[in-house]
Amino acid sequence: MTRLFPKLYPTLSSAIAAASLLGALSANAFAVEPTDPTLADITNFRQYSATFASSGQPTKDQFSAIAENGFERIVYIAFTNNTNALPDADQVVKGLGMEYMHIPVTWDNPLPSDFYAFADSLRRDTDKKTLLHCQVNARATAFSFLYRVIYEGVDIAEAKADMNTVWQPNETWRDFIVAVLAENGMSSECEDCDWTPSQM
Repeated sequence: MTRLFPKLYPTLSSAIAAASLLGALSANAFAVEPTDPTLADITNFRQYSATFASSGQPTKDQFSAIAENGFERIVYIAFTNNTNALPDADQVVKGLGMEYMHIPVTWDNPLPSDFYAFADSLRRDTDKKTLLHCQVNARATAFSFLYRVIYEGVDIAEAKADMNTVWQPNETWRDFIVAVLAENGMSSECEDCDWTPSQM
């Protein structure tokens, strides 16, 4: 995968695909703007509220900027053997005075229990400023979408549009999202929601 996601929208029109890819390089139109320019340099950083953001993999220096911006908890939902992962991220994060939680989510087999482990950690202290991250903010935007819709009451169309500034879920992740919503008595359908899977 690359930051630009060149093959995310093979089934959509070129205009929609271009707009979506451009959005991946800019701040989310719906999400709150980052308060510090340093955070905007983090891969696909998205600030959803005063206490919740998601992103791709930060560097060590960027973790320092994250701490300086008041984040108190880091949740990592990919694997430490990824090419751009920090194998000592737990030590880096703890050394900066933030909490660190690792939930390794398999790319081609995300589980509802993975999502609920993350959601339970946030719900125990909703005021704690939290960054959820993976490698490119694909897993993390999917989890963010679900958390915001299920637990924060964000409109599905708005949350979906936010997620689409980073990527359009592939079939595995679309089906995962639909299943978790259904477990919570919710539908993925909305007037402007296109769930056509990408080939990512």
